[in-house]
Amino acid sequence: MKTSDFNYDLPEELIAQHPLEDRSGSRLMKLDRNTGAIEHDYFYNIIDELTDNDVLVINNTRVIPARIYGHRPEKEEAIEFLLLNHQDDVWECLVKPGKKAKLDTEIIFSDRLRGKVVAISEEGNRFIELSYEGIFEEILDELGEMPLPPYIREKLEDKERYQTVYSKFDGSAAAPTAGLHFTNALLNALREKGVEIVEVTLHVGLGTFRPVKVDDVTNHTMHSEHYIVTQDAAERLNEAKASGKRIVAVGTTSIRTLESATVDGKVCAGSSDTSIFIYPGYEFKFVDALITNFHLPESTLIMLVAAFTSRETILHAYKEAVKERYRFFSFGDAMFIR
Repeated sequence: MKTSDFNYDLPEELIAQHPLEDRSGSRLMKLDRNTGAIEHDYFYNIIDELTDNDVLVINNTRVIPARIYGHRPEKEEAIEFLLLNHQDDVWECLVKPGKKAKLDTEIIFSDRLRGKVVAISEEGNRFIELSYEGIFEEILDELGEMPLPPYIREKLEDKERYQTVYSKFDGSAAAPTAGLHFTNALLNALREKGVEIVEVTLHVGLGTFRPVKVDDVTNHTMHSEHYIVTQDAAERLNEAKASGKRIVAVGTTSIRTLESATVDGKVCAGSSDTSIFIYPGYEFKFVDALITNFHLPESTLIMLVAAFTSRETILHAYKEAVKERYRFFSFGDAMFIR
């Protein structure tokens, strides 16, 4: 299976540069995963697709302003650090330009925040130990920028538009973008209809930014991401599955969490890391339907949705989306694969 098998033609003007004023006002492509049949709608009508026999699984991670700039002592420069994940005060980072952040290099971010490069991974990522005065989250909120994907060139005026309305726990380097379409009003309407909503956590990391550089898909190595499934969430999910309810994952991060945490058909509570790589041929263990966005060509995300349907089905759907002028990627339109 080749990476190029997941390529498609996308006019640049279809890459959404900003979120819609109404989160739920995006378009919605409804795709039958078995027949490939397509219907066109709007996201606020997702309420018509869900019943009291459905469980909606959302990822409550929150994006941190993870892009910060620093310089070496007595140097006039701007070195970009993208914070990915951490153990205590040691953060793994993407650094540009990396040549300015060699082992043991001191980095000054501000009067209150400094760092030192303590290790370098085989992939070239830097591990920097941070030292600071005060509360780190407050310092980061002052210094950091939202790590918008490189294909978004317009400045985001409101940082909260790159957060889901249900975000709770800081830790992601990117938003779980399928969830950006939900409003509190829509979620409340779904609850009133009897749709059960269960929260899980997966902190989105390097895998979102890392392209597939190998020709053979099976040779790609996914970066690890941390997830949490509470005991309450696991019990509710397992009870729902046992009673025949449909499990609807919101986004590829939710689906990766559920599939990683499922053993012998049941979701296990706990906190762990996952490097699960889902591509065609994978047999899903727990998830029945998926709400997602339109993903980059040759990305691990389009491979995942292709696994949920088929490569041919998803590429046909994407071709139809281009034809119908859907908006693509993080701030773009949505797809409901059922």
